[in-house]
Amino acid sequence: MVSSVVKEEEEREGLRGLGNLAFIGVLVVAAAVIFFIARSIGQSYAFFAAYVVVQYIVLGTAWNILGGYTGYVNFGITAFFAIGAYSTVVMYKLTPWMPLPVMVLVGGVLAALVGLGTGYLTLRLRGVFFSIATLALAVVVQTLFTNWDFVGGARGAYVLRPRMAPLIGGAYIEYLYLVMLGLCVIALATARAIERSALGYGFAAIRDDEAAAEASGVPTLRLKLLATTLSGAFMGMAGAPLPYYVTYLDPASGFSLAYAVNGVAMPLVGGTSSWLGPVIGAVLLGTLQQVATVTISSALNLLIVGLMLVGFVIVAPNGILGLMRIRGRRSG
Repeated sequence: MVSSVVKEEEEREGLRGLGNLAFIGVLVVAAAVIFFIARSIGQSYAFFAAYVVVQYIVLGTAWNILGGYTGYVNFGITAFFAIGAYSTVVMYKLTPWMPLPVMVLVGGVLAALVGLGTGYLTLRLRGVFFSIATLALAVVVQTLFTNWDFVGGARGAYVLRPRMAPLIGGAYIEYLYLVMLGLCVIALATARAIERSALGYGFAAIRDDEAAAEASGVPTLRLKLLATTLSGAFMGMAGAPLPYYVTYLDPASGFSLAYAVNGVAMPLVGGTSSWLGPVIGAVLLGTLQQVATVTISSALNLLIVGLMLVGFVIVAPNGILGLMRIRGRRSG
């Protein structure tokens, strides 16, 4: 009896592994198709705009690992994002020959370490107290970089973008977009794997009732530390290419309110219960913001996000995915 149960569980794990591999394959193919479509347009602005949207997919997915899966709302997004960005500035000054993917990896590791330390110090706090602590972290990190002369301090630092993209040729923005697409594939594959694993069930137990989960034997502190580490790592990796994208990094751009607002709003609008939610929210809100920037004014970006967020909180508090599930039940 026991052996048959173990065998069934092993078979389910094998099917999950095959499903994850198939999902990664689909993501890679989709990313390649999207990249070549953008390249066929022949407009550099298409890459600049698409980069922002894909960056928000990564940032929203990173926030969702902690805020959506475990229910711990993180308002310190800009801290981890800027750690990745400023780590690239440091490496650009010390080792300008270092490939961008390595810089992205280093930025992710540093942000992950900060996430681990932050989680260890603050995750005994719950609810609004944890959120306030993460907001304080962002203020502390911003103060640190503002007063660090090596990375430009308050005056900022220039990062010269190479003229040609390595390996693929063409403009360097195409390379930046390709790197962010690759990071997007990794982030989405990780989020989906978590969602469909025992780890995801542990995160969900913490989100639903942490006290009950702990009483049932769920290692809540260990899981929360893992969530903060993974979330911080992807936020740092999302921010690492920023200096090459803007070519001038100062605290105002690295700690922009747009990253903090969009990073929270996009998963909430799309739905926090699935890896697909941040994708839907980022594509919807990111595209609207890019269109508004071109046609009206970039000053309307946060206004659009705010109005959309308020509207969805009232009409569909569980996001677009939650609204679709409700309609599916009614029609069924």
